[in-house]
Amino acid sequence: MAVHQQQITTVTTTQRSGEWSTGLCDCCSDMGTCCCALWCFPCFQCQTASHFGWCLCMPLLDPCAFMAVSCCMRSSMRERYGIQGSTCGDVALVCCCYVCTWCQMAREVKTQTTSGPQQVHVVTQQVHMA
Repeated sequence: MAVHQQQITTVTTTQRSGEWSTGLCDCCSDMGTCCCALWCFPCFQCQTASHFGWCLCMPLLDPCAFMAVSCCMRSSMRERYGIQGSTCGDVALVCCCYVCTWCQMAREVKTQTTSGPQQVHVVTQQVHMA
């Protein structure tokens, strides 16, 4: 006699595509972010760091630390959100496209915090032979 037993498991995940939700130069996809960066870039950086969960004053250390804060934050963001890339790539982008990388990071934080976690229900069935 076979006994069937079902178990429902709920798995909570965040969407991780391995890519940034917007491109480096997609400033027009979020004009509010672009305008905030244009009018008061230090305030914009502090707001982005705070929304990501870092101390809001950290970006102010960037000029003294040769942009190390930006590079570390970008790497940390890639790791947290499952975005592919490398530390060398982060450094290159921050050095070449400083403002664009910050705008991209701000858009990513906004996207990740508004989309929230997704729940998936997994049904498993076990058969026990008696």
